[in-house]
Amino acid sequence: MTDHSLTDYALADTLELDDPRQYRALFEPTRAQICSLLLERAATTSELAEVLGKPKGTVGHHLKVLADAGLVTVVRTKRVRALEAKYYGRTARVFFYDRAHDAIGQEERVLGDTIAGVRAALERNAHVNVNVRHARISRERLDEWNDRMHQLLFDFAAERPEGDVTYALTFALYATDRPPLRTPESH
Repeated sequence: MTDHSLTDYALADTLELDDPRQYRALFEPTRAQICSLLLERAATTSELAEVLGKPKGTVGHHLKVLADAGLVTVVRTKRVRALEAKYYGRTARVFFYDRAHDAIGQEERVLGDTIAGVRAALERNAHVNVNVRHARISRERLDEWNDRMHQLLFDFAAERPEGDVTYALTFALYATDRPPLRTPESH
């Protein structure tokens, strides 16, 4: 099934990563940023380089690695003067992966980037909402919460681009070593 209700190009809903080359390609920070930007719309090397603040040659190299791994592709071309501009897009809206290869440590990288982003937003007096709650739940309820949180992330990412500010939504659902309160009868 392909969907282009949000992006300006057709792409598959999901792609399951099954090749170490895909992991190496996706879990490098600049390439991850490129993949994230391409969820908004197809873009040229020059457009991506401008947003990322990197040379076109560097971005071009990263696009080649992503394309060789099957994560991005040229979705259209456009004649601009004497040159043909290539517009790149993702091959899928969501990349599913296992905690293997270069994905190991991704949780820590995401949370580190989130902490840095929250600090920067606080310094700019921008909108920040961070909170934490603890609950003792069954494994089945944990799976339900994981599914709900992922759906919320997908819904958030599917918002139509508007305004001049890009917001981030991060969630972490994890087991803690905090002991539960004993029941009143066990005191």
